[in-house]
Amino acid sequence: MSAGHHTSWKIPEAHRADPAYVEAGAAIALGQAVYDRRMALEIDQGTLAERTGISLADIERIEGGGTAPTFPLLRVLAAALDAKLDVSVDVEDTRVAFTPHTA
Repeated sequence: MSAGHHTSWKIPEAHRADPAYVEAGAAIALGQAVYDRRMALEIDQGTLAERTGISLADIERIEGGGTAPTFPLLRVLAAALDAKLDVSVDVEDTRVAFTPHTA
């Protein structure tokens, strides 16, 4: 069984008070984690769009770090990627991990 993919975004001290910077970092970490898990499953963005029921453009935006998804969308992504999603948010960093479900 392969290990989960973990992505971390460390916030430089100079930007810790900037909510926009913090949110952007979290979106980038999530986008990278979605991309990594999709690659591990060997599926393309179109297949992920079909599995989630959202548009290909939205998948591209998520993977590019251009959006901060809602909790319902995070649940849909986790189900479509056949994985558990763990997100840890702290003052200095955001960690995102998709852990594959066991067979």
